[in-house]
Amino acid sequence: MAHQISALSDIDSRSRGYIADLATVHRPGLFNPWLECSPDEPLPATAPASRRERLRHHLLCPDPAVILIGEAPGYQGARYSGLAFTSERLLLNGAIPRVPSLLGERISTRPRPWSEPSAAIVWKGLYEVGLAHRALLWNSVPWHPMLGNQPHTNRTPTEEERVLGLEYLQRFLELFPGVMVAAVGKVAERSIQELGVDALLLRHPANGGATLFRDGLKELARQVSH
Repeated sequence: MAHQISALSDIDSRSRGYIADLATVHRPGLFNPWLECSPDEPLPATAPASRRERLRHHLLCPDPAVILIGEAPGYQGARYSGLAFTSERLLLNGAIPRVPSLLGERISTRPRPWSEPSAAIVWKGLYEVGLAHRALLWNSVPWHPMLGNQPHTNRTPTEEERVLGLEYLQRFLELFPGVMVAAVGKVAERSIQELGVDALLLRHPANGGATLFRDGLKELARQVSH
């Protein structure tokens, strides 16, 4: 127990520095969830700090088994939550391990909470294979690529943005040495491969890929158990 507490303290110390560095990046066309506010947030003065704190809690995983790496935050998910593959609705439902409940407190002003289809599929799949409490989720480009100044749009990261994300992806993986890595989609796979890291490729759950994604998770869980 003492060893586990010490390990978590070390992860917390290193992840705080990492999160602080994330919050310094400001680039046209990229929204930084840990630095900036969206126009439809009820508590804009504290929103970035709340996202930094949620990410810090997410990283406090005492026994990580897998790291899932996606492409980039989306406007229905990490732009507001600060967590990859995680929507406002999932936070309100208390579905995200280690992250304190929102206790009904909304993080957007839209009539209904943001709900990201891919996020729901990812977390449901992780629970089904018994990995939800041992999973860490991140993106190869950690900031939200949008079209112009339109906050509720998504686009594929440019090559320049993908390369910019490599340093932060490498530093993220170095926080958890030896933990199995899985790429969710081809963009994430390319970045992981460029870092020389072995990873299992999972089909992205979007655009009809949910079944293949779940099949990939089952194989991931099988490999973890061996």
